[in-house]
Amino acid sequence: MKKIVMTGGGTAGHVTPNIALMPALQKKGYEISYIGSYEGIEKRLIEEQNIPYYGISSGKLRRYFDPKNFSDPFKVLKGYRQSVKLLRKLQPDVVFSKGGFVSVPVVLAAKRCHIPAIIHESDLTPGLANRIAIRYATKVCCNFPETLNYLPKDKSVLTGSPIRKELLSGTREKGLSLCKFSDPSRPAILIVGGSSGSRAINTAIRNLLPELVKKYNIIHLCGKGNLDDSLSQTAGYVQFEYANQELADLFALADLVISRAGANAICELLALHKPNILIPLSAQASRGDQILNANSFRSQGFSYVLEEEDLTNTTLLEAIWHVTKKRDSYIKAMAQSHTQNSIDTIIRLITDVS
Repeated sequence: MKKIVMTGGGTAGHVTPNIALMPALQKKGYEISYIGSYEGIEKRLIEEQNIPYYGISSGKLRRYFDPKNFSDPFKVLKGYRQSVKLLRKLQPDVVFSKGGFVSVPVVLAAKRCHIPAIIHESDLTPGLANRIAIRYATKVCCNFPETLNYLPKDKSVLTGSPIRKELLSGTREKGLSLCKFSDPSRPAILIVGGSSGSRAINTAIRNLLPELVKKYNIIHLCGKGNLDDSLSQTAGYVQFEYANQELADLFALADLVISRAGANAICELLALHKPNILIPLSAQASRGDQILNANSFRSQGFSYVLEEEDLTNTTLLEAIWHVTKKRDSYIKAMAQSHTQNSIDTIIRLITDVS
């Protein structure tokens, strides 16, 4: 039996694609182990999969002043030593990294131990952790055609992002059962603002709600702590803090999705062929990766993009009207994407080097 060590953490986006790959790896006969931080979100998510989990010391590499800049390099160095020891103990045939700072010492240790490492970059431009790891990697997977311009030509492969199979198995009937809309014949709009929600999107949707519920059923994933009890009796509107297993059925019910532009989220929309409006996180609140992600999807004909700074009742209504009118063209463009079989493509890369 071949062995693989997977790594990645810090956010769910650095873990869920790994989880999506696990069933296919197990079907291929791989024994899976996972290296992550001591108490990061990845620990709980991986242990729920009954995969052996090994915690290491992890520090963040920053490009700005912070007192932790003096201590974190020692944490990274400790994590590297721990990773070398673990890889020598586990003796994997290959390492697969989804990124995040905890993955850097693991990829460097793989190079030290002469183990091939494949890394995956979700965003259009590589983040700092993956920029460090790229030179030590055997292959680099990516989601966007434009990303190939930032990667070594002999290592880069356009794969798309692994999507959990269960997201493709939702049903409209179960979605209606969850939402209990009085008029199920109306088109449904699903709003996804991320696990913690988006204040800008939540405010815009609720301001526009009296107009929206005249024509649409609204499913609002507003984030933890963001429920508005004063709207709980509004006909045609249902709100949830978040959705786990239910998400597949809510996607199946949705005719249109309004979302942030995180890489994993928009790759799920692509895989599901859901017409969508992307409202990327502003450059003032991020390194601008969501804006680049959204613009790539717009240029490929997959998405309508509305900048957060331009978000008003009028512009949001116009966006909904436009996507509703052009929904067939969006679906056709997504169906013709070259990144529809990401799991199969990545598994082939893993088997080729291991």
